[in-house]
Amino acid sequence: MTMQTRSLGITGPRVSALGLGCMGMSALYGDADRTESIATVHAALEAGVTLLDTGDFYAMGHNEMLVGEALRTAPAGRREQALVSVKFGALRSPDGDWSGYDGRPAAVKNFAAYSLQRLGVDHIDVYRIARLDPDVPIEETVGAISELIEKGYVRHVGLSEVGADTIRRAAATAPIADLQIEYSLISRGIEESVLPTTRELGIAITAYGVLSRGLISGHFARDRQLAANDFRAYSPRFQGENLQHNLDLVEALRKIAEQKGVSVAQIAIAWVLSRGDDIVPLVGARTRERLSESLGALDVTLDHADLAAIERAVPADAAAGDRYPAPQMAHLGSK
Repeated sequence: MTMQTRSLGITGPRVSALGLGCMGMSALYGDADRTESIATVHAALEAGVTLLDTGDFYAMGHNEMLVGEALRTAPAGRREQALVSVKFGALRSPDGDWSGYDGRPAAVKNFAAYSLQRLGVDHIDVYRIARLDPDVPIEETVGAISELIEKGYVRHVGLSEVGADTIRRAAATAPIADLQIEYSLISRGIEESVLPTTRELGIAITAYGVLSRGLISGHFARDRQLAANDFRAYSPRFQGENLQHNLDLVEALRKIAEQKGVSVAQIAIAWVLSRGDDIVPLVGARTRERLSESLGALDVTLDHADLAAIERAVPADAAAGDRYPAPQMAHLGSK
C-alpha cells in the first residue's frame, strides 16, 4: 500500500487519501472498545493517515477526549502529522436527545474553547458547524470561525451537510477548505448541484458514510440484531424490506469485487476514490482489522469496464430508504 495525498481546498492542508472518522469509537454504533479504538487511531497514523475527524457532541465530548488521548500517546512524529477536523453546534440533553443547532458567534467560540481543552491541542485544523443553524446566517457562523483563525485557535474553515447556495455564501465570507458530506455508491445526492459548486469554487470534499454505516461493507448480515444504542436500529435503510433490497445490491457488488480479488468494502471505497482527487473518503473503522481492510482500497484500480459494471450493479438512486430518520432529515441543509 502506498499512501497518496490529496489537498483540502486550494490553500488547505495536504491530507492522506483516506481519513479516519472516529465517531463510531464513542457513539451511535453500539459499544466500542476504548483500548482498541486508540490502537486503531495509532495504526492509522502509522500507516500515513493524517486526517482525524471528530465532533464535540459525539457522546457529549467523549470522542474528543478519546482522540486527544490517542494523540497524546502516539509517537511525537505521528502526532505532529495529524490534522484534526471538528464538528460543533449540535445541542444535546443529558438523556441523549437532540435539540437543534447553535451557530451564533458567541456559541462558536464557546464550543471551540471546550474542544481545545478536551483534545489537548492548541489549535483545531478544520472547524465546521455540523448542520446549518436555520436561525443564524452562515456568514455569521463562518465569520466567527475566521476570528478564531486570526487568533490562532483554528487553521481552516470547513462546512458540513449544506447545499450549493449556502456553500456560495460561506465562500464569499471566508476561504473554505472543504465540505464534509455523505457520499457513497448508494448516497449520490451531491452529484446534482453540490459537487459542481465545490469544484467551481475550488472546495474539496471529505466524504463520510462511504460504506453507508456498514450497509455496503459486505459484512452486514441479513439477520443481524442491532442494539438499542445503535443508530442503525432506527435508520430507514436498515429496516425490513429496505434492508433486504439494499443487501441485494451488496450481493451484486460482491460479484464484481470477487472477480477483482478484493473485498466489497474495498471496492466501495475505491469507487469513491475514483470520483476525483478533490474527494477524501472518511472510513469509520473501529478496529485495526477493519482499518487494514479499508486501507487496502488504495491498491484497487478501477478501469472503465469496472466502473461501468459497478454502475449497472448499483445504479444511482438504487437504495431503498432515506439516509436518516425523518426528524434528522429535516435538519439537513438543502440550500
